[in-house]
Amino acid sequence: MVETIVPPTPDIAYPARFEGDPLRHERILAAIDVGTNSIHMVVVKIQPQLPAFTIIDREKETVRLGNFSGETGGLSEDAMDRGIRALKRCRAIANGFNAEEIVAVATSAVREAENGSVFIQRVEQEVGLSINLISGTEEARRIYLGVLSGMSLHGRPHAIIDIGGGSTELILGTGEPHRFLSSTKVGAVRLTARFVTTDPISDEEYTYLRAYVRGRMEPAVGDLKQHLGENERLRLVGTSGTIECLAALTAQDRLGLVPDPLNGFQVSLGELRDWINRLRQLTYAERLALPEMSARRAEIIVAGAVILQETMEMLGTETITICERALREGVVVDWMLTHGLIEDRMQFQSSVRERYVLNTAQKYQVPLDRGDRIARFAIDLFNATQGQVHEWGNPERELLWAAAILHNCGHFISHSSHHKHSYYLIRHGELLGYTETEIEVIANIARYHRKSLPKKKHENYKNLPTKYHRQLVAHLSAMLRVAVALDRRGIGAIAAVTYTFLDPQTLQLTLTPQLPDDDCASELWNLEDKKTWFEDLFGVTLQVQLG
Repeated sequence: MVETIVPPTPDIAYPARFEGDPLRHERILAAIDVGTNSIHMVVVKIQPQLPAFTIIDREKETVRLGNFSGETGGLSEDAMDRGIRALKRCRAIANGFNAEEIVAVATSAVREAENGSVFIQRVEQEVGLSINLISGTEEARRIYLGVLSGMSLHGRPHAIIDIGGGSTELILGTGEPHRFLSSTKVGAVRLTARFVTTDPISDEEYTYLRAYVRGRMEPAVGDLKQHLGENERLRLVGTSGTIECLAALTAQDRLGLVPDPLNGFQVSLGELRDWINRLRQLTYAERLALPEMSARRAEIIVAGAVILQETMEMLGTETITICERALREGVVVDWMLTHGLIEDRMQFQSSVRERYVLNTAQKYQVPLDRGDRIARFAIDLFNATQGQVHEWGNPERELLWAAAILHNCGHFISHSSHHKHSYYLIRHGELLGYTETEIEVIANIARYHRKSLPKKKHENYKNLPTKYHRQLVAHLSAMLRVAVALDRRGIGAIAAVTYTFLDPQTLQLTLTPQLPDDDCASELWNLEDKKTWFEDLFGVTLQVQLG
C-alpha cells in the first residue's frame, strides 16, 4: 500500500487574494497614443488589488499627422486640425467614463516635425489635454510593457516588432527586463509617401523599397541578435494595425473568418510572402475591396508588409504571433508603475494568466474562497493521480486551475444551466495570456463540471480542434466534478484529503472534516454520484471514507 499525501500548493503559485483596502478602489484611466498614422485611445478600469486592468472602451481615428506639408516639412494645418478634432472626441469619451486622468503620448510624427511643439501647444489650449512627447526608445519600452500585460513570454527570448506610420520599434525580451530596445525611422506612412508613386506599385519601386527597408532595418536586427545567447531560439511577436491587418487577411484566407480577438493568432513567413505578392499587384481600389481593409490602410499596406517581411527574413523567424496590446496598454502599465499600483513590472508579467483569471472571477462575482477550495481539491487530485492514471503535466494543470476558479461564473447570468453560461462567459471573456485554444479548453472544462458529459453533438465540444484537446477536457472535467463534490455545501466542510493507492485500480480518498462532529453526509452522497465519470475514464475505483 502506497500512501500519497499531496501538499496544497504543489507546482502552481496560487495568487494571494485581496482582502479589501478601501484606498485601493477601482480606477478609470484613459491612455492615448498620438501616432503618425492614427490616434488611438483605450479607456481602462484598473483593479489595483490584482493588479490588472480591463479595457472598457476603444477609440481610433486615422488622422495622418505624418503627411507632412510639402512647403514646410512639418505638420500641415489640415493634419493638426484633424488631430485636434479626434482628441476632442477622445476627451469627451474619457469624460463620459469619469476617467480620473487622461495620459497622452506622441510618437514619431510629432517628435520629428519642426512644428511639433506648436501642435502640442494647440492641443493644450484647444482640448485642455497635455501631450507627453516620448523618444523612440521610450516608445519601445512602453510597447514592451503593453505586450507583457497581455501575453506570457515564458522566460523565452522574443523579438517584438511594432510597425507604425513613421517608425518601427524592435524589442528583445523574455518577460524579464528588456534586453534590447530600438526605434528605426521606417514606417508605413513614411515609406509610402517617399517611395510609392505608381498604382499598383511598379517592379522598380517595389525592388527599391525592399532594398531601402533592408538597409535601414539591418543595424537594429544585427544589434538585437548580439543580445541572444548562443543556443537561444528566437520567437517573434507583432503588434500594430499593419500587422493585425495582414493577420486578418491571412485568417480570412485560411479559416474563412477572422478570429476575435486576434491575440495569439500566428502567420507564417510563407503566408506573408504570398500576401505581399498579391497586394503589390493590386490597385488601390482592388486592395480596398479586400475584407478587413480600410481606406487608409489600403494606401500604406504594401510598404508596411515589406517592413515585416524583410525584418522576419533577417531575424530568421518563420512565424509571427499577434499581440493586440502595444503602446496604449504600455502607457497604462507605466502609469500603474509610477503610481505604486505595481511594485515590480516583472511581477506584473509573471502572473499574467492568474491575474486575468481572478479578474474574470471578480467581474462575474465568483466567491473566491470557494473557488480557491475547489481549485485546490482539483489540483491535489491531479497530482495524486499523475503518473498513475494520467500523464498530463504542468500546462494542463494550469488549465484545470483556471477552470476550477471560474466554473461557477455562469451564476452571474442565471442559476439554471449555469454551467452552460460559464462556458459562454469564459469563452468570450478577456483571459489574456492564453491562446484561443486554451480558452476554449478552459471553457469546456467548466461547462462539464455538472450535468451532461461531453458529447460530440455539443457545439462547444466540436469546437475543440483535436482529439488531444477533447481527451484533455474529458479528463480534467472529471477531476473537477470530484473537486466540486468535495465542497458540496460550499462551506469548506472538508479540511483535507489524503489519497492512497491500495492497488493500481483502487484509489482511497480519506476526508478530514473541518469540524470533528460533521459527518459530511452531503459531500459523501455527492461524491458517489460525481465520481462515476472519473472511474469510467481512468479505469480506477474511488473508495471514500472519513478520516
